Amino acid sequence: MTEDEKIADYARRMTGAGGGRPPEDVLSVVRRIARVTHVASDVHREEREARSFGERLADRIAAIGGSWSFLITFGAVILVWVVLNVWILARVGAAFDPYPFILLNLFLSLLAAVQAPIIMMSQNRQAARDRFAASHDYEVNLKAEIEIMSLHEKLDRIREGELAAILARLEALERRGPS
Repeated sequence: MTEDEKIADYARRMTGAGGGRPPEDVLSVVRRIARVTHVASDVHREEREARSFGERLADRIAAIGGSWSFLITFGAVILVWVVLNVWILARVGAAFDPYPFILLNLFLSLLAAVQAPIIMMSQNRQAARDRFAASHDYEVNLKAEIEIMSLHEKLDRIREGELAAILARLEALERRGPS
């Protein structure tokens, strides 16, 4: 029996796959068990190290744009803009963006046009990170489950050996008769 056949047989026994071939993710975990390699790793650190400058920048912009401090600051800037153009500069005839605030609308539209795709890119990367982390968690949990099942088998074999030894002693005592 080749090593791959042994691994497939072990995977079938551990997962109850019957006569069919176990799924590839199960075989991958069983191969790691056979090689005594670790499945667990810091997926967040690995992902952080693999991000490009643009991805890090987009994530930072999305983090800032989705914060309360940004919303409060943004509201304050708009309020100052309106007060400045309607009451202060309008009195001296120097308002640079009088009502209906066309320049302000242009800035807000530009901000929305740039910020929305950046936030969506960041969310897509976050979804990909979540999928990768879930896949990794599945592998770690599967390995733990297979290891626990293997330990149960070992304990069962040990108990069977102990029970056989106890039964042999009892039979020997019965053959000797009462003392």
